[in-house]
Amino acid sequence: MFPLWIKGVLKHRLVQIALAYSGVAIAITLVALIGVFSVISASTMTDRAVSQVVVDWQVQPRPGTDNAGIGAALAALPDLRRVQKVGYGDVSALSANTGGTVQTTGAAKVLGLDPGYRTDFPEQMRLLLGRYDGPLLAQQTAANLHAGIGDTIIVKAAGGDVPVTIAGIVELPNADALFQTVGAPAGAGPTAPPDNVVILPMAQWTSLFAADPARTTTQFHAGFTHAALPRQPDQAYIQEARSARNFEAGIAGAALVGDNLGARLDAVRGDAIYARVIFLFLGLPAAMLAILLTVSLLSADRESKGRSEALLRMRGLDRGSILRLVASEETLGAVGAAVFGALAALALAVVQFGGAALAPAALAWIGLAGLGGFAIALLCGLLPALSRLRDQTIVGGRSYFTRGKVPLWQRLWLDVICLAAAAVIFLRSASSNYQVVLAPEGVTATAVDYTAFLSPLLFWTGAVLLTIRLTSWLIGRSSGGLATMIGRSGLASGTAPSIAASLSRQNRRLAGGIALVSLAFSFAFAIAIFNLTYNGQTRVDALLTNGADVTVTGSTSTPVEPVVTKVAALPGVAATVPMQHRFAYVGNDLQDIYGIDPATITDATSIVDAYFANRDAAATLKALAATPDGVLVSQETVNDFQLALGDTVNLRLQDATTHQYKAIPFTFVGVALEFPTAPKDSFLVANAAYIAAQTGTPGHEVLLIRGKTDPGTLAADIRNTLGPASGYKVSDLQSAFHIIASSLTAVDLGRLTNVEIAFAVLLLAAATGMLLYLGFAERRRAAAILLALGASGSEIAGFLWSEALIILVPGAVIGAAIGVAAADMLVKLLSGIFDPPPDALSYPVTALAGFVIVSILATFAAVRIARHRLSRTRVG
Repeated sequence: MFPLWIKGVLKHRLVQIALAYSGVAIAITLVALIGVFSVISASTMTDRAVSQVVVDWQVQPRPGTDNAGIGAALAALPDLRRVQKVGYGDVSALSANTGGTVQTTGAAKVLGLDPGYRTDFPEQMRLLLGRYDGPLLAQQTAANLHAGIGDTIIVKAAGGDVPVTIAGIVELPNADALFQTVGAPAGAGPTAPPDNVVILPMAQWTSLFAADPARTTTQFHAGFTHAALPRQPDQAYIQEARSARNFEAGIAGAALVGDNLGARLDAVRGDAIYARVIFLFLGLPAAMLAILLTVSLLSADRESKGRSEALLRMRGLDRGSILRLVASEETLGAVGAAVFGALAALALAVVQFGGAALAPAALAWIGLAGLGGFAIALLCGLLPALSRLRDQTIVGGRSYFTRGKVPLWQRLWLDVICLAAAAVIFLRSASSNYQVVLAPEGVTATAVDYTAFLSPLLFWTGAVLLTIRLTSWLIGRSSGGLATMIGRSGLASGTAPSIAASLSRQNRRLAGGIALVSLAFSFAFAIAIFNLTYNGQTRVDALLTNGADVTVTGSTSTPVEPVVTKVAALPGVAATVPMQHRFAYVGNDLQDIYGIDPATITDATSIVDAYFANRDAAATLKALAATPDGVLVSQETVNDFQLALGDTVNLRLQDATTHQYKAIPFTFVGVALEFPTAPKDSFLVANAAYIAAQTGTPGHEVLLIRGKTDPGTLAADIRNTLGPASGYKVSDLQSAFHIIASSLTAVDLGRLTNVEIAFAVLLLAAATGMLLYLGFAERRRAAAILLALGASGSEIAGFLWSEALIILVPGAVIGAAIGVAAADMLVKLLSGIFDPPPDALSYPVTALAGFVIVSILATFAAVRIARHRLSRTRVG
């Protein structure tokens, strides 16, 4: 009996089983891919974070400590890859006599490096002019002294003036870390690296400071293999922090460790957890939808299965035997779906990630998804069979044609409860200063508020259940209205009352179809809208970080005014606007202050509403322009100093004549949350004209440039125009974008959302096409009745189209509304990944229209195929 049953299933029901279990295959593939994305993105984020660190540790011996002992302790570490000794020295000034004039700087740093340093740490400096083998000048220092290759500068050391002949000019891209104060509390170190830097061979450096060793310090710069680091950034940070503390304990605190690698991992671990949270937020609804689709597809032909099981009962089989035959059929479909889904996930993962998709953790995800999908599919097939066998009579399972009682969830008003709970959780989660992920800087412990996941899940659940309640009630009580609409549409004018009565009696089944279509549409819309909003906001974040498409940065001693005309004349430049960037004391707190012209700042960069507390950029800039001594302060400063609008704020800025900081009154006119190039904590924005008049320094340190062409190409043109020794730093939007992308794996998230959009299309097609087709296959009895009533082929088609449109149109409209609301919830709950948060959602009109077209085409195909099959129905 068993072989014959399987043979018959394969011969007569293979296509139907494949279609019914396609939802399982889709669910397995999608869940497996989400897991693979999560695993590989975490590993990628760790690799990117490590690759951005030039020197892992800067170990500084304490005064009086034996440097050789510290070096030996470092060399004994098992994973050490390279170590170099670096000398730091302070001198009072540098001077140069070039072009008939003498230029003198302020205090300067002198570094001493061994010849092998450049080989071990090549990213630490970049040669602009000349050669490495000899004394080197930093780019900014060369500009300050007007010095070039072969010029002699004077180093004013404690032992007297020492002439040094320059062999090369270099850029120090890692200057912030290179000149950090090792062991200083956060915020206690210098706000910026020194402007004046000379780099000498170690022997020459030692000779220079032989008379004054007290003005020197020594560091050991170390790099490690990283082979033993965990692949998760948060775990890698914990291990790295413990390694640094272990080394300090091993040398009894004789040296301090500047753990640059740990600091970088600390900075990205919060983003790594956010990435994991995003995968869950985007993946859970997709998995739920795929599971619900599976249940719907498997139950679409339950009436046919019920009749087959009743026929077996009539032929003498007991319930146990029937159950074993049914189990064999369902196992066949579940195994096929699990194997196909796992193989599809593996193939797609290899296409996306190459060999990384074959990592043990990724393969484990794929295997678990396959096993889980198999188990769920088997349950979805067996549980309804058990219910049918328990309740079924021999008369073909007629119980399935009855209306039955109201479901328990409707009597409990579970839909309303879910929506109310979602609203409460969302309002709490989206409240001010709320963060789904909490990863305090320097603290190993992290926290994720997983209750925030309940809000969108409860919203989706409640919205779908409410859709079933309302549409079931409406269809069940609208037989006359349905008949009128069907008749006026011309789909089936002669049999409209019969079709309407049939559809009205099946109100619950139709309501379930509408709910499933709406869920598919809501998922597709939510994913597409969130993806576009995220990508757009990433560009806003990059623009905020860089300041403009291209930014030229100088200094107080090298203002940008001399190059404005030269840069503006380049063909790829649309607008240039200079901006001041200086420092001011608010009480004892040193903050960045930006001097702007409020009337022209928007010519070169975007100033969006999210930058300001009042969410109105135009009004804020207008208020600043109307108040010459006005100042915008950060929210942190407002809270710390208890400021109110209109208060006078006395700031201390450096005077150009005395070089001392003096008090200057400003009027508080607004709160700035973000500003181009500004740090994330405390900063100030004021009118450039007022700052220039009060300080006696009219120059601007930053030039913001809006481009007509690719920012990277324009930046390269500007660098070539200014020359390598100009003293200006040129940065572009693409570089800033890559930094942001490496922080939150925007590339991987983009891949994930693209894959999910592709699956959304499949789910839409399945929810509209396959579900309708499998349902139509069960409507032969209704078609036979219509034919007995004299219905024509076109009226049979009208019956099919009536049902299809009743499911598709309300499902699409309701689903679109749910999707927009869900996308808005996701953006607000994940506001921590946006800097700044978006002003509004971005709508991908083309993608949304594509979803509608796909659903229409799938519906059309299902109706055409079902019409062809039903047209062969005979009365008899």
